[in-house]
Amino acid sequence: MAVSLGGLVGLGLLFVLHGVLGRQILTGRRSIGVSSTSRTPGNTEPLLLWAVAALVVAVVVYLVTGWWVAGLALAGLVMRFPRWRAQQRDGAVHVQRTQAVASWTEMIRDNMAGAAGLEQALQVSASLAPKPIERELERFGRRLERDRLDAALVALGADLANPAADLVVAALLNAAQMEVRDLGPLLSRLADATRSEVRMRQRVEVGRAKIRTSARIVVVTTMLTVCFLSVFSRQILTVYDSFTGQLWMVVVAGVFLFGGWLLRHYGQLEMPPRFVARRPGEVAQQVAPLAIREEVR
Repeated sequence: MAVSLGGLVGLGLLFVLHGVLGRQILTGRRSIGVSSTSRTPGNTEPLLLWAVAALVVAVVVYLVTGWWVAGLALAGLVMRFPRWRAQQRDGAVHVQRTQAVASWTEMIRDNMAGAAGLEQALQVSASLAPKPIERELERFGRRLERDRLDAALVALGADLANPAADLVVAALLNAAQMEVRDLGPLLSRLADATRSEVRMRQRVEVGRAKIRTSARIVVVTTMLTVCFLSVFSRQILTVYDSFTGQLWMVVVAGVFLFGGWLLRHYGQLEMPPRFVARRPGEVAQQVAPLAIREEVR
């Protein structure tokens, strides 16, 4: 235990030294809790910050209770917290982007109904893009000014990285290559299907929120009970001061951590396989599904 605590103190001092000198630690690693689709300069949570917080929590808990298992368990909980929070944030961002794809699809359909060509309708929709996908459609509008339509659509599918957007991009690719005029009904069906997916995911998230709330109540109640007993009836908890008691605490902490892992594992957003985003230069016909191609015809 002394060697472990000494090593943690030395590691903390090393982190502080690197921070004062402005040196980057763990180069090439991504910040915890920030996904590739929702990462912005304002929401980064450095790994070093959470590591230091977990170290402080572990040391404080050990000094107060003398239970090294409780310190390590709470440190692990602190390290996992940003990932759990990021999972919820990513789920909400995905729903917003999917709903924006449906609005963009209806925008294209309405512009084409007003006697506008496909490329012109896409340019108009790019200039009036929904907020969640505004950045991607702005890049798409700039590409339309200098690239071919099919190449710009393939790049748009890669930027959006959304299965619902892949269906729309595939339909637009086929329409652009085969000069299909009756594209409106297909876009309407795609928009309706996308909105149905959004409603389904919102219902699922409501059910998951109830489970997460119940889990939080159990964890908070347990911690408050331990704190209450530590203050008013410490003799009840003295059995955990021995080595055998710490082993039983390992079992208890393992049950809680395993339950948290299960909640996160089963709460992950299952994404269907994508088929539009490809490396630049691939033929666009290879990325569109046969069923949509025949329907457009």
